[in-house]
Amino acid sequence: MMSVLLSVVLAATPTETLTSTLQARVARERGATVAVVYQRLGAPRDTVTLAPDRVFHAASTMKVAVLLEVFRQVDAGTLSLDAAPVLTNGFTSIVDGSPFTVDAKNDEDPGLHERVGQPVPVRELVERMITRSSNLATNTVIARVDAKRVTKTLRALGARKMTVLRGVEDGKAYAKGLNNTTTARDLARLLAALEEGRAASPASTEAMRAILRAQELNQEIPAGLPPGTPVAHKTGQISGVLHDAAIVYPPGRAPYVLVVLTSGIPDERVARALIVDVSRQVFTHATR
Repeated sequence: MMSVLLSVVLAATPTETLTSTLQARVARERGATVAVVYQRLGAPRDTVTLAPDRVFHAASTMKVAVLLEVFRQVDAGTLSLDAAPVLTNGFTSIVDGSPFTVDAKNDEDPGLHERVGQPVPVRELVERMITRSSNLATNTVIARVDAKRVTKTLRALGARKMTVLRGVEDGKAYAKGLNNTTTARDLARLLAALEEGRAASPASTEAMRAILRAQELNQEIPAGLPPGTPVAHKTGQISGVLHDAAIVYPPGRAPYVLVVLTSGIPDERVARALIVDVSRQVFTHATR
């Protein structure tokens, strides 16, 4: 019996071993809902998926979809990054058109609120939407590019379940369950399309990579990587929800996409430790 079990272990491929390792790590968090997609670009067999099509509240990961739509409109000539609309903090609910505002106290980028009433270039708004996860910038950008167009682009890029209905802090929509949603598979598809140049023009692709690489919130996937490892990513967080979606660039190796979505973990430190561990285990696999 011992020799049979040993033969099974020895026969496991590196990808199968990674799958088992990740399953065991996720299983430690009882009551949690976790989805993982790992994909080495250019090597379709080197893929691991755990609950890839489970639908989650997207939180701020939906800003990746908005970023893609912005640059596709730039490519089409219908939007200029140099346009500088006057910044306002007034938006309308998708439920009934009633007004609401973004609370600076709940925004990762409260400094932008100090510039309400001043012109702010679209280029800066887009950068702050990603690098600082600015909610005010996000709602301002969505108002210009249209959430319905964002979702149309998602479908064009193969993201079948991810949906962007609205900006953030639309309390009436939240109360009715009208939320932006995603799956790990859909986020992975978006990032793969971006890295492989299938989502936009070469110039826009490089600009988006640079913005995602400039991310200032780096406590999840990047924290599981060796210091200095380039990573282009976007986090997402609301109560009981913590996500990260990344393109990782191991030195001397092909890049890979890693998406980790979590919910049902009340302590964000526990959720964060899970994502860091998954990132570390995936990097070890991808660089051995």
